[in-house]
Amino acid sequence: MQKQDIQTVWTAKGIGVYFHIPFCAGKCPYCDFYSVAGNAEQKDAYTRQLVQEFQATVQEAGRKADTVYLGGGTPVLLGLDNLCRVLEAVRPCLLPDAEVTIEANPNAVSLPLLSGLQEAGINRISFGMQSGVPEELQALGRRHSVEQVVEAVRMARCAGIDNISLDLMLGIPYQTADSLEQTLEIVSSLAPAHVSAYLLKIEQETPFGQNGIEALCPDEDQTADLYLQAAARLEQMGLFQYEISNFSRPGKQSRHNLKYWRCEEYAGIGVAAHSYLDGVRYAHQRNLQVYLQDWKADWTVTDASPGGFGEYAMLRLRLTEGLPLKECQRRFGVSPESLVRTALPYVEAGLITVSNHVLALTRKGFLVSNRLIVELLSTQGVQDADLQKERLLPI
Repeated sequence: MQKQDIQTVWTAKGIGVYFHIPFCAGKCPYCDFYSVAGNAEQKDAYTRQLVQEFQATVQEAGRKADTVYLGGGTPVLLGLDNLCRVLEAVRPCLLPDAEVTIEANPNAVSLPLLSGLQEAGINRISFGMQSGVPEELQALGRRHSVEQVVEAVRMARCAGIDNISLDLMLGIPYQTADSLEQTLEIVSSLAPAHVSAYLLKIEQETPFGQNGIEALCPDEDQTADLYLQAAARLEQMGLFQYEISNFSRPGKQSRHNLKYWRCEEYAGIGVAAHSYLDGVRYAHQRNLQVYLQDWKADWTVTDASPGGFGEYAMLRLRLTEGLPLKECQRRFGVSPESLVRTALPYVEAGLITVSNHVLALTRKGFLVSNRLIVELLSTQGVQDADLQKERLLPI
């Protein structure tokens, strides 16, 4: 894809920018994100390519960004100097109140590193805690300890980064209601601004997909109970659910991730990154060497048709704010009455609410969201295959 072609798809609104940093000390057995070990030479070369791609596709197009997200991999393994180069390149394009997030493993940070990142513009950090139980961390192949999680949060605050998010995993090997409560007690003591609580999804091509790990995991009903337990406990801490897997204090939602769920535009910079621009999806290959040789030639269009009703509804129904029925009619010509009629049995079952022209899943509805969404949208001519083909995240 040529530079001028990329530039034509930007709109006037502030966009989100996602940088994929693929470098990782080792792949966790459940992870299917693109990552490589990398050496110093590759990291320096990769940084140069990231800056070039950002400048060509965002800065030279005169665009502004209101969210930036550095994900991976393990972004901090790019090194402080290289991360500062990326953030320096971004700075001229940032709106004044921009949210700038970096992911980090608790064992991969230090106070000097975090202080340097804060000075370079990072104002939000997401730590991959996953669990507060040593046995569970070991089963997940994580390299950090519970003590390192506590210390990482302390250091982030000392560095001036107060907007802290913690990632948790549910339905993992050895997890019980008691062990989850142990994890949640630690979360409560750390008082983060945001928590993501993801259900373990076992991908076939990962080690977890090939070693029969399911035998050590809670079953489907137990995992559902763990999810409800976590959601209720987080709410008691003042962390309110705003998306299937995400909870925050008021005003501390992940503004960047909300762009994905609200079908707003974002640019994905780096190997394996995806972009959504003017209704068209683009992607880089999952190949570091190809990206290092020529990032421009590495661009491909993955979906040239503008996002339709199925995509919009599927993403909006992930949010507690739900699906605005009048907007469905205005944008897609979809009858609100038809959607409400289809939803009525699920309203009676306590899985869906309809109020103030908004259709939303309840917390119990989130547990069966895939089935509910498919059944709701099938009445509008949206097929399951159409939903399955979507690639809606930046990597």
